[in-house]
Amino acid sequence: MNVFLRFYQYSRKLNIFASVILNQTAFSMLKFLKQTIKFILFCFLFSSCITSGKINYMQPPGFNIPAYKDSLSFEDYKLRIGDRITLKIYSTDDKTNAFFNNSTGNSAMTSASGGTMDLNSYLIEKNGNITLPMIGEVQLVGQTVREATSTLEKAIESLFKFSTVEIRVVNRNFSIIGNGKASYIAIPQEKINIFKALAMAGDLGIYADRSKIRVLRETDNGVQIKTFDLRSSDLIHSEFFYIEPNDVIYIQTINERFFSITNLPSLVSTTVSTVSFGVILYDTYNKIASKIKESNQ
Repeated sequence: MNVFLRFYQYSRKLNIFASVILNQTAFSMLKFLKQTIKFILFCFLFSSCITSGKINYMQPPGFNIPAYKDSLSFEDYKLRIGDRITLKIYSTDDKTNAFFNNSTGNSAMTSASGGTMDLNSYLIEKNGNITLPMIGEVQLVGQTVREATSTLEKAIESLFKFSTVEIRVVNRNFSIIGNGKASYIAIPQEKINIFKALAMAGDLGIYADRSKIRVLRETDNGVQIKTFDLRSSDLIHSEFFYIEPNDVIYIQTINERFFSITNLPSLVSTTVSTVSFGVILYDTYNKIASKIKESNQ
């Protein structure tokens, strides 16, 4: 008799212990479901739509679109150490023209970067000079193309009368990085603005952050970082409108890329899937709550 009594007491204690464990587990599950539902609702409510205001260019300054003062300026490019220039000298002496301009042979070759490099090109050395045959060293660093042309014409004046000089900077390029892009593009003309540069790179993707464009620019005082909003119509009057050779344009990705709605179908599908999952969680929550209530009774 005592054995059966003890077995009954142990069984009752075991049932009470199991009920406590089950209740704790159920409450933990309910707590987890509550947190999951809150997280889903938070993600849905704060997911960002990719609106036209985030991607359109030439928007008037206003809410979230900055205004830029009229600071448009374009300075002629000044030659730097490491630049390579092509040089052609024209005079009344055909032998002089052939000697300097290599008119009898191939005048171009492929460079290591994949572009073309004229065999008549001269490198601006670390001392800022180029070395011309029969002339010697000529200082060109820090001069514009027009100033360098005048300097060279004066340098050859003592040897070649009635001569003119033509200078062209070769391998003028800019780079674009970020947001899945990596381009190294040749500059086809003296002036090129930021919109044309981006068009040459294939424009920006829908997830590119147009409000924080950064341009890394080499100057005599080191590298400068210029940050601007590409969407503002004031940009065409600002200092950010033109790019320069060797500029690096950095495009970052918008923060809302993970939760983003770009069109009506994606909005509908996101809404339906979120509501459906929420209904499933809510139904599961009610079933567990009902079982806990029944067990407590």
